[in-house]
Amino acid sequence: MASTFEVLAEPHRRNILDLLRTGERAVGDLVDHLPLSQPTVSKHLKVLREAGLVEVRQDAQRRWYRLCPEPLAEIDAWLAPYRQMWHDRLDALQRHLDNMPDPEDTQP
Repeated sequence: MASTFEVLAEPHRRNILDLLRTGERAVGDLVDHLPLSQPTVSKHLKVLREAGLVEVRQDAQRRWYRLCPEPLAEIDAWLAPYRQMWHDRLDALQRHLDNMPDPEDTQP
């Protein structure tokens, strides 16, 4: 099975997850919001489902998909040290800016 990283490397799958972030959606609704055919959206949903990123429920003839955020924890854990690096760099930038002379103080 593909890792969460491999599954999310495909931009259309990320777009599908973005749409599902606001709540459960039917396949037809996803198709309406994406520049893809219904069979292509269904193929992407299958990959997302197999990766555990979405769940599906059947309601008569419609299939409803919803986001499962738990597998995204793998990515969140991987990104944590990078977030800390950027936090440290932004703090250093803030200190540098705080120590710069105020342009208004140098005007005649």
